[in-house]
Amino acid sequence: MDGQADASLVTNVEATAAGAAPAVTEVAEIRDRILEKLKHSVSKNVASATPHDWFIATALSVRDKIVESWLNSIDNAKKTGRKRVYYLSLEFLIGRLLIDALTNMELIDQTRAALAELGVDLETLREIEPDAALGNGGLGRLAACFMESMATLSIAAYGYGIRYDHGLFRQRIKDGRQLEYPEDWLSYGNPWEFQRRELVYGIGFGGHIETQTLPDGELKQVWMPGETVEALAYDTPIAGWRGAHINTLRLWAARAADPLRLDMFNSGDHVGALMDRVRAESISKVLYPGDTSPAGQELRLRQEYFFASASLQDLVRRHLSLFGDIRTLADKAAIQLNDTHPAIAVAELMHILVDRHDIPWDEAWGITKATFSYTNHTLLPEALETWPVPLMERLLPRHMQIIYLINALHLEKVGKGPDASGARLAALSLIDESHGRRVRMGHLAFLGSHKVNGVSALHSDLMKTTVFRDLESVEPGKITNKTNGITFRRWLKEANPALTSLLTEVVGDTLLDDATILEKVAPYADDAAFTERYAAIRRANKVALSALVRDRLGVKLDPDALFDVHIKRIHEYKRQILNILETVAIFEEIRAQPFREWIPRVKIFAGKAAASYTTAKLIIQLANDVGKVVNSDPTVRGLLKVVFLPNYNVSLAERIIPAADLSEQISTAGMEASGTGNMKFALNGALTIGTLDGANVEILERVGAPNIFIFGLTADQVEAKRTQGISGQEAIAKSQRLSEALESIASGVFSPEQPDRYRPLVDALTYNDFFLVTADFDSYYNMQRDVFRRWRDKKSWWRSAVINTSNMGWFSSDRTITEYAQEIWNVPTTPPGRH
Repeated sequence: MDGQADASLVTNVEATAAGAAPAVTEVAEIRDRILEKLKHSVSKNVASATPHDWFIATALSVRDKIVESWLNSIDNAKKTGRKRVYYLSLEFLIGRLLIDALTNMELIDQTRAALAELGVDLETLREIEPDAALGNGGLGRLAACFMESMATLSIAAYGYGIRYDHGLFRQRIKDGRQLEYPEDWLSYGNPWEFQRRELVYGIGFGGHIETQTLPDGELKQVWMPGETVEALAYDTPIAGWRGAHINTLRLWAARAADPLRLDMFNSGDHVGALMDRVRAESISKVLYPGDTSPAGQELRLRQEYFFASASLQDLVRRHLSLFGDIRTLADKAAIQLNDTHPAIAVAELMHILVDRHDIPWDEAWGITKATFSYTNHTLLPEALETWPVPLMERLLPRHMQIIYLINALHLEKVGKGPDASGARLAALSLIDESHGRRVRMGHLAFLGSHKVNGVSALHSDLMKTTVFRDLESVEPGKITNKTNGITFRRWLKEANPALTSLLTEVVGDTLLDDATILEKVAPYADDAAFTERYAAIRRANKVALSALVRDRLGVKLDPDALFDVHIKRIHEYKRQILNILETVAIFEEIRAQPFREWIPRVKIFAGKAAASYTTAKLIIQLANDVGKVVNSDPTVRGLLKVVFLPNYNVSLAERIIPAADLSEQISTAGMEASGTGNMKFALNGALTIGTLDGANVEILERVGAPNIFIFGLTADQVEAKRTQGISGQEAIAKSQRLSEALESIASGVFSPEQPDRYRPLVDALTYNDFFLVTADFDSYYNMQRDVFRRWRDKKSWWRSAVINTSNMGWFSSDRTITEYAQEIWNVPTTPPGRH
């Protein structure tokens, strides 16, 4: 079947499920609204409009519909006095919003028809919209899914973050190497946002503290900042499913209190006159600025305090305007810290309560703990942020004073216990003194919250025995689990509309109201007619992805090959290097044993490495170099292809995931908190090859061992192995395949112009294999052979694929948010369809 036939089948499936065409009157109304926006907001007529003009006009027309529900949602929350949820996150990876908004407002078919009458293709407009550069990976995408689910469940919520001018860098690959460029997503404006000029808050830095004596003799600490930056609000409406409720994503942009020093400008120092403005606005320029220098560290801390302070000032203002009494804050507001980045908010709320509202310390601490909850996303100690005390004292002197007092009272309390040794108190302290004094932000978030949650069952259990072992013993029961989830509206209906149509055809159109209905798909795993259509949809998606790869990379792919996909942030613990090693081993075997019956396979990589992460960037270069050699070797005969797609983002994931046959989730066991990519792949029917790590464990429980490929050391075995040493020499000596693959890489087979390029990678694996790549190689290699055998048995493969899809309902972010609402936030929910 060729690509045209596949596309035809997909279109037919969609048309069958869609039922009747949209009402003529509704289409006409949408068409007229788009034309009105084109004329009065874009100032163009039909004859002169560019595709971008049509995109803006369409987006503004949809936004108008959303605003009607948005204002109603805000008014309803005010009238009912409902408790609000405030989700603080340094990242919100919301992706493109046009199709998302049309889908959730149930306007996509009507808008497509309206545009078609005007000679405009909706899919063309979809591709014009830039991805919002507001996040990096799983952390930001989770925040976006949660915002959508909170709106879907009619929870009154605000998301708070930073409106980055450039966000994370735009990745280009040149000569196999990652190059970083500014992301220009705001160059042509953002039709979804509203600037709130009336919402500007002063954010202080530096300065000194004055001590005042009150009439009753008590001492009051007054912070006198030496510098003030303004935080300006920009609001984006986030529509829930069926448009019944709309929430607000409020992002803060930094600006100087004065645009320039006029005296310096007039004296001729035109550049110097702008320095204060540049310094202030740098706060909201870039996501995760390099922190290897003292200036970079300071900017990161300024960013985190900037958005935490602006958000708290804003929510406290709202609370006082609605309820009047700051003491009721915990009854009407639930603040969720998404990872440790916003942890300084704990000290900031204490500063607001104690210094600005004169709440006694103990009462303020009680309000703070009752208001905050904290989500931990990592077991990597280096990812639990710490800040040098001298930097904190210089930049946030009052907050450092508050942290010291929180710590003193905390240690005084635990110091009365029978096991209060010096070592134990040092482990419990907010101040780490092992390598120069540093503030432990994870400890601050833990102590300042009433609940702390992990994001998978394994991760939450490991938190209690690793990074928060000592704190858990002091406050047992505080740690709970909330396994991550994904929004099916984005990752099924929008990313894979043909599969969605097929599924709703057999289980009904309430699938996106209640994802557990997917369980009804399970009996169809043995239905030949169903699995044939299911497989045809996958192939059509692979044809589309192959076209994208050929367009962007010039590499031709076989859509009938096994698409083996590894897309995520590039990091040593995610072990892209393990995948590359297996690729090299297979490459060598195909060349040496051409008589074997090899199955065609495509290895697809994508992801960004932090700009300062040298090893991760070298792994990207290796993947590209291996691809260059493999793809051009005539003896391979197209049986193996390797591609690295640059500038991975939400929109690219939406193209790759529905086309994946095999999902690579191969992190070192015990190191991936959860993962959500694994859920997205499985939902779309890809089979997982992975370790017993993060949410892989729970996916295994739901899909069953025959329908997933599990390999490698368990978390307990990893810990035991590390106690014995992390040299890879023994594993390499036992595995000829591994030894030969490493030798090929080290000797320059894939880098002949620079034979020693990858010697550092090979040496690290040989002598300092902390992530146990060598220990897991043979297990991974053998499991990949099981994948091959299953792939040859197409009936078995597609049965497993359908079983994966049918068992993913539990991983809906609606379920996750319902658990947060009931067990942490204490707010009501209204499932879609029950409004």
